[in-house]
Amino acid sequence: MRKLRWMALDNAAKIFPAARRRNWSNVFRVSATLNEDIDVDCLRAALDRVVKRFPSIAVCVKPGFFWYYIEEIPHAPPIMEEKPYPLSRMPFDDIRKCAFRVILYEKRIAVEFFHAITDGNGGLVFVKTLAAEYIFQKYGVRVPCTDGVLDTDAAPTPEEMEDSFQKYAGPSKSSRAEADSFRILRKVEEDGYKTDTTFFFDADEMVARAREKGITVTAYFASILLLAALRIQNRTVRNPRRYKPVKITIPVNLRKMFPSQSVRNFMLYANPGIDPRLGDYTFDEICDIVHHQMKLMITPKNMAALIAKNVGDEKPLLLRITPLFLKNIVMKLIFDAVGERKACFSLSNLGAVKMPEEYTRYVKRMDFVIGVQASAPYNIGAITYNGTMVVNIIRNISEPVLERELYAVLKELDLHTRAESNTRIKGEAHVLY
Repeated sequence: MRKLRWMALDNAAKIFPAARRRNWSNVFRVSATLNEDIDVDCLRAALDRVVKRFPSIAVCVKPGFFWYYIEEIPHAPPIMEEKPYPLSRMPFDDIRKCAFRVILYEKRIAVEFFHAITDGNGGLVFVKTLAAEYIFQKYGVRVPCTDGVLDTDAAPTPEEMEDSFQKYAGPSKSSRAEADSFRILRKVEEDGYKTDTTFFFDADEMVARAREKGITVTAYFASILLLAALRIQNRTVRNPRRYKPVKITIPVNLRKMFPSQSVRNFMLYANPGIDPRLGDYTFDEICDIVHHQMKLMITPKNMAALIAKNVGDEKPLLLRITPLFLKNIVMKLIFDAVGERKACFSLSNLGAVKMPEEYTRYVKRMDFVIGVQASAPYNIGAITYNGTMVVNIIRNISEPVLERELYAVLKELDLHTRAESNTRIKGEAHVLY
């Protein structure tokens, strides 16, 4: 029997097992929707092959004496049926057996990942490879191994499994100090239900709108979300003296800056935003501010300095020899005090997915859903595929506070969209708008 690999968690992942709690675990979803109902036997055969190709993702997370670590699982997990909502809590007992789950619903293949094992881009590579292998198992068509589809006949490379944070840390460290942000706080659903509202945009129109402003699509849509959040604060906080900056977390795919092939976590964050205490803002002003802040923050030197800070934090001897149960207490306190207070929510945009014709002939839609925050009710994931930008806004509160304000902003901008949602009305999902 082949000996199973084990690896230390990468630098970004170390906080995630410690930060989890009974009603929250840091999980995200990547899915591919095909033209026909999924054949479960073909999907199982595809999954059996794909897990062997991803020994750093097809893993369980286990506690050691000093740190958590990941260990390769011996075989593929069972394929699960869809629940009424995505990203249900992943108990740590499950994570200790397998840190991802494959979910089948009619034409959709969805994979939900515990964030400690990979980031959105690594998850996308896994799902594209799984969908490509399914296409071969079902239709006998080989999808070329390009655009993030890995060859299931090839052996995994050391570069795919490396902790790239250790490799690309800069020569000096950068401070993470910054002001706290306004956050949307409401009472969460008692039964843990999560509402996923999906907005669909014409990708060409979104690109054209962003180019009119001279900014990226991510900066453009972040500006729309910031305007919506700003209006929510203006309406809910009566005393302007109590206003806080309104910021949004933008995950940065470091593979675009450094020559990493890792499918593990390799991302950092930027938190652009506006300060309403300085006065009112037009939408054009917000676009300019977000654009210039992102240009200033997201540079190879700045990211390398942040990597150096994060890597340096785990090196002191006292920390390394501290038992895991004490590390858990400290890291959870740090996460609660700092982790999510710097932004209102995240916008994680995987960008445009370009695939060969053999793939697009069978896969008609892709989605990216990131879990709600531990202490605030919203997060947003976006992905563009086959001419459509799909934005998933997930929440764990009953009232669509952000969605309503966002829809009003989109209407003002005359930006065309349609939306669907699994919002509960008499126990049934319905189209929200």
